[in-house]
Amino acid sequence: MNKHTVNERIDERKGELSALSDEIWGYAELAFGEHQSADALCRALEKEGFAVSRNVAGISTAFSASYGSGSPVIGILGEFDALSGLSQQAGCAVRTPIQPGGAGHGCGHNMLGVGSIAAAVGVKEYLAATGKPGTVIYYGTPGEEGGSGKAFMAREGVFDCLDAALTWHPSDLNAVMAGSSLANVQVAYKFKGVAAHAAGAPHLGRSALDAVELMNVGVQFLREHVIPEARIHYAITNTGGYSPNVVQPEAEVLYLIRAPKNAQVQEIYARVNKIANGAAMMTETELEIDFYKACSNLVPNTTLERLIYNNLSGLDLPQYTPEELDFARKIQDSVENKSDTVAALLEKAADYDTKVLLREHLGEAINNFVLPYTPNEAAMAGSTDVGDVSWVCPTAQVNTACYASGTPGHSWQLVAQGKENVAHTAMLHAGKVIAATAIDLLEHPDLLEKAKAEHRDRVGAGYVCPIPKGVAPRAMGKK
Repeated sequence: MNKHTVNERIDERKGELSALSDEIWGYAELAFGEHQSADALCRALEKEGFAVSRNVAGISTAFSASYGSGSPVIGILGEFDALSGLSQQAGCAVRTPIQPGGAGHGCGHNMLGVGSIAAAVGVKEYLAATGKPGTVIYYGTPGEEGGSGKAFMAREGVFDCLDAALTWHPSDLNAVMAGSSLANVQVAYKFKGVAAHAAGAPHLGRSALDAVELMNVGVQFLREHVIPEARIHYAITNTGGYSPNVVQPEAEVLYLIRAPKNAQVQEIYARVNKIANGAAMMTETELEIDFYKACSNLVPNTTLERLIYNNLSGLDLPQYTPEELDFARKIQDSVENKSDTVAALLEKAADYDTKVLLREHLGEAINNFVLPYTPNEAAMAGSTDVGDVSWVCPTAQVNTACYASGTPGHSWQLVAQGKENVAHTAMLHAGKVIAATAIDLLEHPDLLEKAKAEHRDRVGAGYVCPIPKGVAPRAMGKK
């Protein structure tokens, strides 16, 4: 069986895979609460003949599904969690929540999980037809949004059996995801004080809200004295109530600290802890530091990235109907703070041929070209728990254009496009690229060994999970 036949097998399943993606879109479940989504994905994999294991790493919504036997063992990563506050009607270019305040798939993980199933099924079909040795394992990885599910799974050794891991992400570009990402930690600082009448006996009170405010001021001054690539975000999640005439006895602030390397994050985290302790001392309040999660920076692998690029470039790109392009333009018009993806890339491009290509596609409603691959070491502005998998084994990712150019990530506009044919087609496109790359690794052991040698060189002493033992995965706000 060749790659073309594998692609045909994936295309034959477009209807059922699109329906599955739409089903996950409808559930829109948040981190570590994706029970219906995980169950639907597991049932689809079992129907395809995969051996499914649930409750992986002690996480109720994590699972794995394997097919084949022997080496090499190729992992394919799938995500399926949504984001809070992004509920939106599908196919509607005007802000129209289905449930005000409800969740929505504003990062396209409904597509991500199912596109990865398409890839796993493609590899399964190849193994079944050829009888070659090898194993494909689909990993259902919950809680990517604010939960770092893969990091918890990596800490428990779930990915240790892999020779390589492949995944993808919905995007407004067709491109190899090159470079690194920002490592991070997410920590809640909970202050407890003493309540008192704010007018009658304020001297008897000890304000937890004062402690939060003093901590935040201290961190603002810290920003000048950390590396410029670092990011320190916060949200005050508990102000102690709605009564200004009461000295607030409790208050809480949640911090997300990012930097290009794990060690840099840990250094900044230690300094933020000192500031928090100082705020507690100044206000005579008690402090609890509640560690939620962390994830590592991505380790690039140019060997795998080149393989993915070759397979992405070798596929015919989707064609769009006038109706699809019209809807994409309406989505673009709905974005308040517009950002032209291609113009931004053109501004940064150094290669002349790349500049020519980008100029040809300026102003397109949907980016229907493949961005040339350029290896790099720089960290993207965001974070991903795929980073922890990349420390365990060679890992690479592809992006496909699932929505209108310039669609903001984590937006209602992205949710609105999640059930469109454009999204379904791009989702299967990603599945084909991943399946073809996995087949390359099965057919060419030398390429896999090259990827593994590069990985060993990059990780040095190896992986140390940034999440301490004893910290359990949980949804935000849960004990």
